[in-house]
Amino acid sequence: MIIEQSEQVMKEIKKVFIGKDEIVEKVLMAIYAGGHVLLEDAPGVGKTTLALAFSRALGLSYKRIQFTPDTMPSDITGFSVYNKNTGELEYKPGAADCHLLLGDEINRTSPKTQAALLEVMEEGSVTVDGVTHVLPKPFICIATQNHYGTAGTQALPESQLDRFMVRLSIGYPERDSQVQILKSRKGSGDLDLVNARMNLDDVKEIQGYLYSIRIVDEILYYISDLCSATREHSMVELGVSPRGAAALAQFARARAVLKERDYVVPDDVREVFEDVCAHRLVMKPQAKIEGVTAHDVLSQVMKDVPGPALGGKQR
Repeated sequence: MIIEQSEQVMKEIKKVFIGKDEIVEKVLMAIYAGGHVLLEDAPGVGKTTLALAFSRALGLSYKRIQFTPDTMPSDITGFSVYNKNTGELEYKPGAADCHLLLGDEINRTSPKTQAALLEVMEEGSVTVDGVTHVLPKPFICIATQNHYGTAGTQALPESQLDRFMVRLSIGYPERDSQVQILKSRKGSGDLDLVNARMNLDDVKEIQGYLYSIRIVDEILYYISDLCSATREHSMVELGVSPRGAAALAQFARARAVLKERDYVVPDDVREVFEDVCAHRLVMKPQAKIEGVTAHDVLSQVMKDVPGPALGGKQR
């Protein structure tokens, strides 16, 4: 049932997001895992389209906020206004009052506003004038940013990047995909082609089901060893945190679900290791001088850390 629904959702999204099937699958996995997604790439590759298509295909309420230097924390969290009829403060929800929030160009707003969003992502609630307001569940944030035209932008600190379960890069389409995109363009109404194939209850049910996906101790130790190896690498100042290790385990569960298994295998961990962990590494200055990237380190770690020797098929 989950596989059929997932395939239908991905089919709908591919109507408007063409040629990047792996990215579609990974974003869906992140949503199943209850994590937040950072899409980091050049302008015009479909980051916003992808996020909006997911909200439609999953039947989730969504809001979009375009980050600018003058975006205020209250634009995200909401604010209180005085109601002269009741004589009391009345709460007006902000952009975070939804199930799927698209935060466009998160690096173009102030650190204070970034911190407000990332606090919401972690806590699942907002506090305004001393009153806590719980956000709808699930709450998923898909944020975008690009590396270009970065003058005047505010890069996310490493501690805040850690709040995102995965960081994905879409990249430019292949030649055939580009032609297909050009042929399929119908203007501003493209997203109207995307139909809902799930609803809120379906998403909640799958997120709950993920906790029943089994991970044997050998694989948990493998995850721990991989993360520990990043902390000890000579080119790394700050390795994968315990939060990152937990995200890796949960994302591996999501991959197992899409592969029609109720248990995690080592390949589930290896396939998502770089997506979950690359943005969590703080590299030493020497690494930049020598041209060593976070992905280089993670690739080497996977080669150096032996995988678990599992006897027989897991049941």
